[in-house]
Amino acid sequence: MTDAAAPHIPVLIRPLIAAVSPVSGVWLDGTFGNGGYTRALLAAGADQVIGVDRDPLAFDMAADWVGDYGDRIVLKQGVFSKLDEYGSDLDGVVLDLGVSSMQLDLAERGFSFMRDGPLDMRMSQDGPSAADLCNDADESELADIIYLYGEERASRRIAKAIVAARPLMTTGQLARVVESCLPRAKPGQSHPATRTFQALRIAVNNEYVELAEGLMAAERALKPGGQLAVVTFHSVEDRMVKRFIQARSGNTANANRYAPEAEQITPAFTVKSRKAIGPDEQELAENPRSRSSKLRVAIRTDAPAEDIDPGVLGMPIKKQRRGR
Repeated sequence: MTDAAAPHIPVLIRPLIAAVSPVSGVWLDGTFGNGGYTRALLAAGADQVIGVDRDPLAFDMAADWVGDYGDRIVLKQGVFSKLDEYGSDLDGVVLDLGVSSMQLDLAERGFSFMRDGPLDMRMSQDGPSAADLCNDADESELADIIYLYGEERASRRIAKAIVAARPLMTTGQLARVVESCLPRAKPGQSHPATRTFQALRIAVNNEYVELAEGLMAAERALKPGGQLAVVTFHSVEDRMVKRFIQARSGNTANANRYAPEAEQITPAFTVKSRKAIGPDEQELAENPRSRSSKLRVAIRTDAPAEDIDPGVLGMPIKKQRRGR
């Protein structure tokens, strides 16, 4: 079964529930999607789950079953950066940073190069689209986005081709432009447009800023003993989560022995497992989309919440060196 054909299966759900057990009290599911994590948390013992999603379609799709849970599920349309406005003194926060299959599988949402549709990619279905970005941004800005957010070494070549091919209005048009710039994928390799589509999606939805601010919002929302569980899917976002947990647990290393020692902080988290948890062989067989996923879990202390400089998290910043 290909990734595109795979049904939606909550990624790392078994190890996540095992890592945060025993589950009780009020949890916030920051990426409600198809409700997989929410239902698993309720089944594991949560009294209530606040389900948050940017995409109103998620709540439309839940209309047939969410009422069965009564007030045990509370739905909120919103973003990571404001999750502490949706709940406080929480027993747990779960964030799944992957794109839901309900978005990938709908051609009209414009997330996937596997299905031709409008070049959209907006999770909240408002604001500038990927087509606006491709058709209005200058070549250097596009190259920055594709290199920094997609880690695509051929970013300059792709950006130049996008500008030359304007206007681009569909996912199929963009995919063909990117394919023309890169070697044909060998068996087992990802589609040549994968990194470019990822980069544009991240830029359109401001995902890295939302993640950085969302981690700080989770710290404010969790009560002492509350747990933060985050599932990531690529190296940049995993690095951001890892560095946030390190910084707020007081485990940031001083890379220069001659530099002044960093100011000691009262840890806001303790790390449950220093090593990220990945999928086992069973999950890889059941769900190919899980292959790059990682789970990190930390436990909130009673230290006051503090905002940190997002630069500490290694968030990509424009004007770094690009590929050719």
